[in-house]
Amino acid sequence: MTDVTRQTVTDPTGAAEFLGRRRELSALRSDIARAGLDTLAGRPAPRSRVLLVAGRPGTGRTALAEYFAARLLDTGDYPDGLLRARLTEPGGRPVPVARVAGDLLEALGAPVAPGADDEDATAALRAALTDRRVVLLVDDVDDAEPLAELIPDDRHCLVLAVARGPLIGVPDVRPCTVGGLDRNTAVRLLVRGAGDIRVTVDPSAADRLAELCGDLPAALELAAGWLAAHPDATVVEAVRRIVETPDPVGAAGPDPADGEGEGEDDVADAAEAPLSRAFALAHAALPAHTARMLRLLALAPAGLVDAHTAAALAGCPVPAARATLAELTAFGLLRPAASETGSGGPDQYRVPGCLATRIAALLAALERPGEALLARARMLERIVTRLRACQAVTEPPGSPAREWLAGLPAALRFETPEAAADWFATRRPMLVAAARTAAAGGELDTLARRLFAALSRVLIAQLPPAPARAEVYRLHELALAVAERRRLTRERAAALLSLGDMDADAGRPYAALDRYRAALEVARNEREEDADAAGRALESIADTYAELAEWQRAADWYGRALPLSQTRGDLAGTARLHGRVGEALVRTGDWAGALRAWRAAAAAHRRLGDVPAQARALSEVALAQERMGRPDDALRTGSDALRLAERTARRELQAELRLRLADCAEQLGRDEAAAAHRAAAARLRTEGAARADEGPKAPARTLTPPPAPTLETQTAAAND
Repeated sequence: MTDVTRQTVTDPTGAAEFLGRRRELSALRSDIARAGLDTLAGRPAPRSRVLLVAGRPGTGRTALAEYFAARLLDTGDYPDGLLRARLTEPGGRPVPVARVAGDLLEALGAPVAPGADDEDATAALRAALTDRRVVLLVDDVDDAEPLAELIPDDRHCLVLAVARGPLIGVPDVRPCTVGGLDRNTAVRLLVRGAGDIRVTVDPSAADRLAELCGDLPAALELAAGWLAAHPDATVVEAVRRIVETPDPVGAAGPDPADGEGEGEDDVADAAEAPLSRAFALAHAALPAHTARMLRLLALAPAGLVDAHTAAALAGCPVPAARATLAELTAFGLLRPAASETGSGGPDQYRVPGCLATRIAALLAALERPGEALLARARMLERIVTRLRACQAVTEPPGSPAREWLAGLPAALRFETPEAAADWFATRRPMLVAAARTAAAGGELDTLARRLFAALSRVLIAQLPPAPARAEVYRLHELALAVAERRRLTRERAAALLSLGDMDADAGRPYAALDRYRAALEVARNEREEDADAAGRALESIADTYAELAEWQRAADWYGRALPLSQTRGDLAGTARLHGRVGEALVRTGDWAGALRAWRAAAAAHRRLGDVPAQARALSEVALAQERMGRPDDALRTGSDALRLAERTARRELQAELRLRLADCAEQLGRDEAAAAHRAAAARLRTEGAARADEGPKAPARTLTPPPAPTLETQTAAAND
């Protein structure tokens, strides 16, 4: 799940905390009222108006967009609320458009089919936004193309984009460039940390400190956090320290006052220097254990962290992690997740995007790779444990899962299913991001596979079917990538089969066929053929051709699956497949082939002792004999089937057999017998038929999680 929320609150950022930006807010309001190019040309606007808040990270561009969006909701012009999405992950990786569109659709209550491509997902999003009046806030836009695909085809919506610079390729975009704050507002931000007295005593020092921070909100918050943590320090001391403190990773650029930076790289460094200085100031004031936790937060999935995640990363108790997170927040190095997105629990924080690369650089420079890998492993293990606990609390008392849950430390348990559901609802973006990052790493694939399995089970249990399918589809794709990387052929086949099932359920039969054929190839190429997976793939291919009404192909593929079922000694599967072959051949008009198939099915059901299924198969044999012009044989076979059916309570089957016998009797000129059979059939139906027995069916496709690694597959992965 990408970072998508839907809000109807009036102010996601808090009006009391927002300072300045009056000029920018006025410009944004004017841009909404200003006529677009289509209006000037006398044409109705074909798409939503796009406003752009452009600025470097740390300028407060997202806060400005959020505040402006909240004010728009206050006007009542957009009664359907605010939708939010991010197009870039904290590490700089672009988020696939299909995933963004799918998550927005879920927020609208209109989830798209799992596995939908970019075109289908964005088309569904535009259709869902028709006749709605929403503000779509799209953050961290690095490329105009994905944004253009998300713009609604409805002029009553408004798109508010946040990017570093201009977005060439989006027509009629309205840019609002954001830089530093005006100096008075910048000093007011410092007052929050320093207090009125220190600033009043030395206003020139406060002015100099704001200048060194470039008047950037993120840098000012860090400086204010340092002042708040040092109540006895003067503003002059803060100025001295911010100038003298070296950047912990050597990232600080030249001071703009030095007159250097004529090259393009130097200009970029100069622009980054204020935030680098403020970050160095805050980092230098941190105790050693707090500084270490800060750099380990570079491993937090999607930059989201709570006390449990932080405790696992740092290897410390949860209460200590909770206190450290609060300390980092006071310094301005973390932000409460709920204040940024309007969602998230009270114990959840986000690493500011403008600091993410600096914290990652700290991790690379100051932490050994082995220690970072161990921290990631502890974090994933903790997430898996919490997911298992979330699932276990929903199991019946006395079950093995509940007994396992009772053995966990109190800090890891959930006392009620409601508490588990609340936890999952607020942590879902972090959990899904953890699965993505675990799949991308490659060093902890066994843990990643355990995470996929545990998360899938919780998604299936906690979400409605449609969004659960979309998320589980993505997890199966991740599981497939890991299985291919580790050459785990059985898991590759299982993932391909599950993806094929979901493609088929989503109305993409040809995509499903590709998945099933790939699974068949994997199963047959294994050193020891996986007969179960191969048989399942063959039958799934046949089922898909049957859904496409390509009956001869369906019969051929069912026939290919038969020998595997017989080799495995799967008598029930053999009976089912004989029946499927018969059903398909009936559709092609091959009555002789259908007759042989249904006779084989009847014999298999007889060996199984399944009387209703045997009676049904014999009734199909009788039908084939009747269509082949053999009414005497059909009458005898139908009578045998009726005797079997009368041993069951299935009145509808008995009535159907009576009617078939009536048809055979009429062909033989036995009108009285035919009339008697029809009367008996009518009586059976009026007496109240039991549930209709429609014969053999394809097994219902169920939503299955990726398989958790067993001891055998873990050993195989280690050997690889």
